[in-house]
Amino acid sequence: MVDFKFGQVMSTLWKTKEFVLFRFLIYMGITLAYILGTGTGGGVGYLFGKVGDNSEAGVFYGMVGGFTLVSGVLYYVREYLLYLVKAGHIAVVVKHLDGEPMPEGKGQIKYAQEVVKNRFKESSVLFGVDQLIKGVLKTFNRIFSGVMSFLPVIPQPLVQFINGVVNMSLTYVDEVILAYYIRNNSENPWEDSRKALVLYAQNYKTFLKNALFLTIITWVLSLIVLIIVFAPLAALMSFGGYSGGFWPFVLAVVTAWGVKAALIDPFAMTALMQVFFKVTEGQEPNPEWEAKLERGSKKFVEMKNKALGWAKSKVGGKDDKQLPE
Repeated sequence: MVDFKFGQVMSTLWKTKEFVLFRFLIYMGITLAYILGTGTGGGVGYLFGKVGDNSEAGVFYGMVGGFTLVSGVLYYVREYLLYLVKAGHIAVVVKHLDGEPMPEGKGQIKYAQEVVKNRFKESSVLFGVDQLIKGVLKTFNRIFSGVMSFLPVIPQPLVQFINGVVNMSLTYVDEVILAYYIRNNSENPWEDSRKALVLYAQNYKTFLKNALFLTIITWVLSLIVLIIVFAPLAALMSFGGYSGGFWPFVLAVVTAWGVKAALIDPFAMTALMQVFFKVTEGQEPNPEWEAKLERGSKKFVEMKNKALGWAKSKVGGKDDKQLPE
């Protein structure tokens, strides 16, 4: 049914346990920031509400303010999270999937940061590449979704569900494409990402099958985590005087997201990387698929232009720091 080996995936993750722990601490720190920010906002709101004789409204709006503040901070540091955490873990996983030992006397985190810095120089370049990859994948999946909607044998609610799962699976596919670039050890992130997108397109049936399976599994596990953490969070907030079910549920969702990002997503990412490297081994990008992507996606054309611009800038001794619009 699937094309990855469960044992090899788990073995690889165990070998990268230093980075998995680092990733866990980062995302649990984010979860804690949400809990503390929302709780502190609720406390401040309670004090203001008490002055106006409406403490319940004060608690609610204070929590909204605290939650929004933490979300705003995370929005501005999202490219650094990609740079330091996701891309770093990808670099370490690639090393172990290829069966190569870590450099002598160098920890995984330090090695990962050096690899990412050498490949992308700045977080803005990596973030720009990642956003263009997502744009191309969304276009490709829209084409896939449009074809499915015309199939009379598939009920439309089922089509909509499948489309939703396909879109959620983009997270793992764009990370795999970054892995292809890091593995190739080339100097042009735009060009290698473009090639990887073509390889994905010409093997899309295999990748979609595995990505769909992995996405469903990860969200089922995340739902289990959500159910487990909801009651303790509700009890904790009741001690603080909040008896509603809305905010415990919101914080339970955030906690489940943190566990998913820290521990569940790495499994899906590693499994799909294993599939990608196995299926595309020895393949070259198909010109027909490349032409199809150019006709269907402006983002793909933009990526091709940036690849040419990057190559020219390297010849001239300058770095291309442009970001996609």
